[in-house]
Amino acid sequence: MFTGLVWTLPFILLLVCIAVLPLARKHWWEKNYPLLSLGLGAVVILHYLFGLKNTSSLFHTSVEYFSFICLIGSLFTVAGGIHIKVKGESTPMENCVFLLVSAVLANFLGTTGASMVMVRPWLRMNKYRLTAHHVVFFIFAVSNIGGALTPIGDPPLFLGYLKGVPFFWVVKNVWPAWVIAVAWLLVIFYLLDTLNFRKAPLSVRKRETAGEEQWIFSGIHNVFFLLLILGSVFINHPPFLREGLMILAAVLSYKTTPRNVHESNDFNFGPIKEVAILFAGIFATMIPALEWLEHNAGVLGIRSPGQFFWMSGALSGVLDNAPTYLNFLSASFGLLLNPNTAPQDQIPTLIAHHAVYLRAISLGSVFFGAVTYIGNGPNFLVKSIADQQKAKTPSFFGYFFKYSVPVLLPLFGLIWFFFFRNY
Repeated sequence: MFTGLVWTLPFILLLVCIAVLPLARKHWWEKNYPLLSLGLGAVVILHYLFGLKNTSSLFHTSVEYFSFICLIGSLFTVAGGIHIKVKGESTPMENCVFLLVSAVLANFLGTTGASMVMVRPWLRMNKYRLTAHHVVFFIFAVSNIGGALTPIGDPPLFLGYLKGVPFFWVVKNVWPAWVIAVAWLLVIFYLLDTLNFRKAPLSVRKRETAGEEQWIFSGIHNVFFLLLILGSVFINHPPFLREGLMILAAVLSYKTTPRNVHESNDFNFGPIKEVAILFAGIFATMIPALEWLEHNAGVLGIRSPGQFFWMSGALSGVLDNAPTYLNFLSASFGLLLNPNTAPQDQIPTLIAHHAVYLRAISLGSVFFGAVTYIGNGPNFLVKSIADQQKAKTPSFFGYFFKYSVPVLLPLFGLIWFFFFRNY
């Protein structure tokens, strides 16, 4: 067990570097993060190739990474061809309505799709008083918690759907927690944004409340490519057809979008390049951590639904939440079901007799993805786009300690209190 934990050190080191170096050595990090991320990933890959001679884990992870980057990259490219010009109010109430609509949209476009389509108009409509809480609460509400109602919303829920969880089971069983979480975020955001609005110069406040609100859409043909990408998510056979359709949609979108639309969005491939390189290192270095979790879940001593909620959530905040969801789902089978239960009967039996455990794993995996920048794919992408737009984004630790701890941890405590404390 100790040997397995030793090989989690490259992953821990990469997380520390992502957290510390952009703040401590910003210019050095911007120049050398590819070498550091890919170098630490190479250490683990070489260990699996020549030390363990375990090519299956590497192949499985490389396929997952390829699918991940195809989805993220294609949505980024297609969304970059949709320009939404917002003219009019960006008052606190208008901002809350925008966040609510975007959070609901995340259940139909996925958290990545909704984030990529909505983040640029969000930044533009608040450009005269844009500050860190605008970026952070967008990540909280749209890039994570908003997508908890459907399997399309977030990758862990989609994997549950592929395993046999009925499509509408999710919305029927998590909507009360979703309502509490979104309402919590909107109330806190409204208070912060009201203070920000009152501090803004009078000229800015008049500018943002004057005139009739207008929304003008350009590049609307890209909605077709967006739907093509979302539809391809449900394709499993033949291998790589799904990813091929995503790449095709991205290429056609980029080629058919007028240059002035891309220029209006300040579109370039810088943010997706950064995400692709960092997550290549993350996917590689997290292999030992996920395998240790899979083989030693019982060592953690988790038994109650509340423990499943907190543990699946805590690990989803720093690991990829999709395999974390699957590992805790497997752990629930081992804990609650008869060992002789047939694989095709595991999900129906779990839902029939222990549905609260599946609810705990679903909420933990999705909600806690908002805790750090690396908790979910679109988080870092939103940050990169915001940085490119010269928005004020908090550092890794600033994000966690200034926003996640005071805003999200009490919320998660509230979710536990209402839904899991009596089990």
